[in-house]
Amino acid sequence: MKSITASKDNIAACGLYCGACRKFLSGKCLGCKNNEKASWCKIRQCCISKGYHTCAECERDVRECKIYSNFISKVFALLFNSDRPACISYIREHGEIAYAEEMSKRKCQTIKRK
Repeated sequence: MKSITASKDNIAACGLYCGACRKFLSGKCLGCKNNEKASWCKIRQCCISKGYHTCAECERDVRECKIYSNFISKVFALLFNSDRPACISYIREHGEIAYAEEMSKRKCQTIKRK
């Protein structure tokens, strides 16, 4: 199994940090950015179509965005106990590299809901 490393390439469009995911670390997943099987993800599709790496590059507030706050993303947020909008806010404030470093240090995929 790989070790958790900080890389902005391991950040999913929605703000999850794939670099700390068990499937990614075990080599069973390429991560959301490079995984063509993730074509079902509307958030990923939107970012790709706009040339963004993550939603943090968009001027819209993710809490107001219907694509970001879709049913599937709400289910993922529930499953991961994730505050994904907080992840996007962190990236906007501190940058992708700082976010990747923080998630690597925490050894987690997301900022947890409080």
